[in-house]
Amino acid sequence: MTSSISSQLDQLKSFTKVVADTGDFESMRQFHPQDATTNPSLIFQATQNPNYRYILDKVVAERRNSSLPRAAQIDDIMDHVLVAFGLEILNIVPGRVSTETDARLSFDTEGTIAKARQLIAIYEASGVSRNRVLIKIASTWEGIKAAEVLEKEGIRCNLTLLFSITQAIACAEAGVQLISPFVGRIYDWFKAANQREYVGAEDPGVQSVTAIYNYYKKFGYKTEVMGASFRNTGEITELAGCDLLTISPDLLGKLAACNEPLTRKLDPEIAKTASIEKQHLDEKSFRYLLNDDAMATEKTAEGIRKFAVDIIKLEAFIGGLL
Repeated sequence: MTSSISSQLDQLKSFTKVVADTGDFESMRQFHPQDATTNPSLIFQATQNPNYRYILDKVVAERRNSSLPRAAQIDDIMDHVLVAFGLEILNIVPGRVSTETDARLSFDTEGTIAKARQLIAIYEASGVSRNRVLIKIASTWEGIKAAEVLEKEGIRCNLTLLFSITQAIACAEAGVQLISPFVGRIYDWFKAANQREYVGAEDPGVQSVTAIYNYYKKFGYKTEVMGASFRNTGEITELAGCDLLTISPDLLGKLAACNEPLTRKLDPEIAKTASIEKQHLDEKSFRYLLNDDAMATEKTAEGIRKFAVDIIKLEAFIGGLL
């Protein structure tokens, strides 16, 4: 006899938009997320999978152009590979895909704007509306300023590598579509710094996202909050009710296999009653407050470095095919 109790994944979907954090198409088909997110690390992993090699080979065959300098040719192929994976994902999910800009542009506002416009142009040339694409940009001051310009052009942005309320407030004031606070990486830093485990509501990553969510709802910001980078299902269930949560296939599977009742933890109406003081940030206060937050400073820098490494690996791999 089948249980009438829904899985935790189904319960979660009743009040939070579930997003797949993967480049694996089969897991998207299995768990039926609304949206999907990718990053350079996930795309690099996917290109190493024989099941998805055809995407890379097709782009290389179509975009190979010996009249272009080698570096320009690799750059062009990289952009088209990112979009090709995005297009495949959009054939599976009903909502949006997040496609990341080059992490090496994280401190280059104009370079980020140009790269985002280029990626959107490729999507639109393939018949996909810009409304179905979120351009992922690191939550540096330069990245947030780039997103502010892009949003005014109707290019929706997902501000990633976000570790603090300071970054979140600057994103909201810039009018970005969505932010991705990294729960698990915040947890990692505090676990290493304090030599202890954190469980449930005491998890610093959970506390950070809860504070951001409450701030946004209290002051009526439209920017969506999407918790990301989870280490266990406990972090996810503590953030049930968040606007969106982007979850790896492994943790999606664990939620799907669990039938324990799930309680909504984040609620916009409760957030509106919270005692919070509003802040306004200019560049000087943003940089000072971010610098004053050792965890956020270190994790943002580390994230940019790691994503840049995987972009360089993918470029080298593509270069080898030319």
